Amino acid sequence: MLALTRKKGESLIINNNIEITILEIRGDQIKIGVNAPKEVPIYRKEVYDQIQQENKKSAGVESAEALKDLFG
Repeated sequence: MLALTRKKGESLIINNNIEITILEIRGDQIKIGVNAPKEVPIYRKEVYDQIQQENKKSAGVESAEALKDLFG
């Protein structure tokens, strides 16, 4: 993991097309802004993890049903 120090108003660039800017620092919270192309999905980590978990559950159910149909 790369750890960087940034101040309010400073940015970093990822992959030449994603800019992350520190908008506000208030106590132990930091507000960031992300400027990226529309086709780049951006999720909070906890939401992304939940989506991945649901996708795995869904894939498991579909696979089990497909096997039941196949071997019927």
